[in-house]
Amino acid sequence: MSKNTLLDTLLNTQPDADVFLVTPEGETLTYGVLRSRVAQTAGHLIAAGVTPGDRVLCQIEKSPQGLILYLATVAAGGVFVPLNTGYIGAEIDYFLEDAEPALLILDASTEGARDVAKARGVRVATPKDLTADGPEAAPVPRGPDDLAGILYTSGTTGRSKGAMLTHDNLISNAKVLTDLWRFTRDDTLLHALPIFHTHGLFVATNVILCAGARMVFLPAFNVDALAHQLPRCTAIMGVPTFYTRMLDDPRFTRDTLAHMRLIISGSAPLLAESHKAFEEQTGHAILERYGMTETNMITSNPYDGARRAGTVGMPSPGVSLRIAQPDEKGIGGIEVRGPNVTKGYWRNPEKTDESFTKDGWFITGDLGQMDEDGYLSIVGRQKDLVISGGFNVYPKEVEVQIDDLPGVLESAVYGVPHPDLGEAVAAAVVLNDAAETDADTIIAALADRLARYKIPRTVRILPELPRNTMGKVQKNILRDEAAHNA
Repeated sequence: MSKNTLLDTLLNTQPDADVFLVTPEGETLTYGVLRSRVAQTAGHLIAAGVTPGDRVLCQIEKSPQGLILYLATVAAGGVFVPLNTGYIGAEIDYFLEDAEPALLILDASTEGARDVAKARGVRVATPKDLTADGPEAAPVPRGPDDLAGILYTSGTTGRSKGAMLTHDNLISNAKVLTDLWRFTRDDTLLHALPIFHTHGLFVATNVILCAGARMVFLPAFNVDALAHQLPRCTAIMGVPTFYTRMLDDPRFTRDTLAHMRLIISGSAPLLAESHKAFEEQTGHAILERYGMTETNMITSNPYDGARRAGTVGMPSPGVSLRIAQPDEKGIGGIEVRGPNVTKGYWRNPEKTDESFTKDGWFITGDLGQMDEDGYLSIVGRQKDLVISGGFNVYPKEVEVQIDDLPGVLESAVYGVPHPDLGEAVAAAVVLNDAAETDADTIIAALADRLARYKIPRTVRILPELPRNTMGKVQKNILRDEAAHNA
């Protein structure tokens, strides 16, 4: 083995002078400079003690340095582990314990993480330290089955799980999507997604690298910046929030978007009504697709052909999908297999075994049905995972924090439909007798305990939680009541 599989695929073929990235301030990063910066940063990582297979945790604000650190970690033979920038020190401590990284990369925006890293004896570095000029290191040889990244994902119970993604997992998906969505060197992608999530990091970035295209790299989603930058772009990848905000803005019309080649949505459900309204207003049928942290992209509506509102399209080339134990309506559990699928969860063989069938199919936990033309519709989830604005929130973690508050007897956390976020986090709370607290106090108290996107937007105080005869809380009733009272 003499090659670094992922780096050879993504970063060795583009002309040096071609532009990879442009910032709103006008900073330009060419492929030639990118290659040099990645090699220098890999040298710094190796000097800092990163060896093949070591995990490198990274929690920094979105910047071009974040992408350089991702590629450099892979070049150094390491495993890149991006962390949500909303995590606070107490949450990061879990990832330090579980991943046992050789290095934690933080910037000045991070609070609390340095103390927990020091307590665990984990070395901390800044992006500036690692991306400074220095000698270039040759890529460390790695093969198709070696890990390139670990992305932590959440279920409805237990702690976050680290989905292990190999070089081949990422390469296969990048190649398929580049071809499926017709990306070429002539494309410019508007990148307004976070890069600690598979959508912005392993889908958007890897596809652009694979195609040798360029991106306009926004620090975050902002509708004014979007309106200003879209005229120089041919494509955008976003979450439903992007498109509902655009629908509410008169600047996004058929004329202003006439030059766009492709508009893609994912990470959360796009309402069929939003899909239809967007096409009426702009003339563009959004291409909705379906994927998971553990599988990368699974299905996509077609580039050519009908992009059907309310569906996520058909299985991507090389990906197999089946509906397990379908009911009389054809609804059943979605199971997949292919080169895109994780090899399992980091240091969690029990959860890995639970997530695969005996014949090797990955159990997504989603419920779906296929129509007669092969289009998949997601109709629900077998577990109560909440996806809010594209971010996973598992109820148990939030419930533990609410239950620990003064005056709270018990709680149930669930998702409710939201026109902007896809789903919003909501909670039903039962108080102790004569407790002196209320919904606003509970929400305020969670600010120091949870990342902002995990905090319920609404809290309902109830005399008791609805339960079935086995004593299990019936969250479907809570969701139905919330929809009725909306």
